[in-house]
Amino acid sequence: MATTTTTTTGLRDITKMERIGAHSHIHGLGLTDNLEARPSGQGMVGQAKARRAAGVILKLIEEGNYAGRAILMAGAPGSGKTAIAMGMAQSLGADVPFTMLAASEIFSLEMSKTEALTQAFRRSIGVRIKEESEIIEGEVVEIQIDRSTTGLGQKSGKLTLKTTEMETIYDLGAKMIEALNKEKVMAGDVITIDKASGRITKLGRSFTRARDYDAMGSDTKFVQCPEGELQKRKEVVHTVSLHEMDVINSRSQGFLALFSGDTGEIKSEVRDQINTKVSEWREEGKAEIVPGVLFIDEVHVLDIECFSFLNRALEDALAPVVIMASNRGITTIRGTNYKSPHGLPVDLLERLLIISTGPYSEPEIKQILGIRCDEEDVQMTEDAKDILTRIGMETSLRYAIHLITASSFVAKKRKASAIDVADIKKVYSLFLDEKRSVQMLKEYQNQYMYNEVEMADREPAIGNGSGMNASA
Repeated sequence: MATTTTTTTGLRDITKMERIGAHSHIHGLGLTDNLEARPSGQGMVGQAKARRAAGVILKLIEEGNYAGRAILMAGAPGSGKTAIAMGMAQSLGADVPFTMLAASEIFSLEMSKTEALTQAFRRSIGVRIKEESEIIEGEVVEIQIDRSTTGLGQKSGKLTLKTTEMETIYDLGAKMIEALNKEKVMAGDVITIDKASGRITKLGRSFTRARDYDAMGSDTKFVQCPEGELQKRKEVVHTVSLHEMDVINSRSQGFLALFSGDTGEIKSEVRDQINTKVSEWREEGKAEIVPGVLFIDEVHVLDIECFSFLNRALEDALAPVVIMASNRGITTIRGTNYKSPHGLPVDLLERLLIISTGPYSEPEIKQILGIRCDEEDVQMTEDAKDILTRIGMETSLRYAIHLITASSFVAKKRKASAIDVADIKKVYSLFLDEKRSVQMLKEYQNQYMYNEVEMADREPAIGNGSGMNASA
């Protein structure tokens, strides 16, 4: 007799997969109510002065009185500029638009630089639209659907809804019956029906029906039976960005263009019409502007044309708060032969409030490495953490953070529960930091291709220190 073998495969819930990124441990700025920086809070460590300055800007943005201004975050690489920007984004919440881009994204073949910057600006400005609608809200007592015996006639039925004070029976047409079936509405559900559109929304199950079934899904939500009248007026608030409105009105497929990603260049006439309509809505009290934040990382990569556009765009009535970050000193402005602080023109620098970030101290680096170990679910001995902190001080914080995951893999290979000093030494000998890489390049420069220029004639990009050796 043939036997049937059943193979059970392990299923992975991809909806709950989480990716650990460079700043996934940041949840805010870590400030008190008085805008004092905690030594460690919400993933942020150190940079107390810069975090306090960012907190002041954050409060002004939340009050909506700080639009069309620009901030420059200047500091050495790895001093937490992007981390502070991520903290601001987390603190603002989902309702305030926050657009994050690298300056190199502006240089695209699909659209001009000014168009790319304009779209980034308008993506950072939200419009909060208020609508009043009449709804029917209640708990479903009973649904009766009548079908003809031949199956050819129109369906009809009755829906009984109740609140804590009243109960009413509504006649149902074919479309409402279809909508109820689509939402899988049954007795005991609390629903809302939009009278204008007929859209049905299921809010959850009533607490009085909590014991109807022995087993329920984890996503089952229980709500109280609504109070008062069945029919009521409700204010619905939608927040969309100006860029989304531009795309919807400039493409024949409407809002579906948002999902296709093919926005392309948008005509200025369309934007003018949107601005006029938004102004009318503001005067009528139907909408309000929500100035958001545009964060441009590595802003020194922009050229003089982009800086000229930024000068003009910041003066516009509809302008967000622009936060820029740069790790350059006095360097050439791209597109010119002139040098300037941070690689930005002086006339733009005069418009900016500058927040400076400094290097981390040894205790702060150790604390950050501890937070990253928790984020990556890695156990590390104190001795290993001390030597990793020393590596971070002598090389860079980013290099030390990269060694955590590699050291964890080495520790697992030797079946250890925690990373030890031997694991750190192993990966330190395998992966070079930039100082040791330059040292090796100088020693073996003749073996590399295209080495016509002597290294001694070049300005070294970084220090000449050899860092730690593998036996540290």
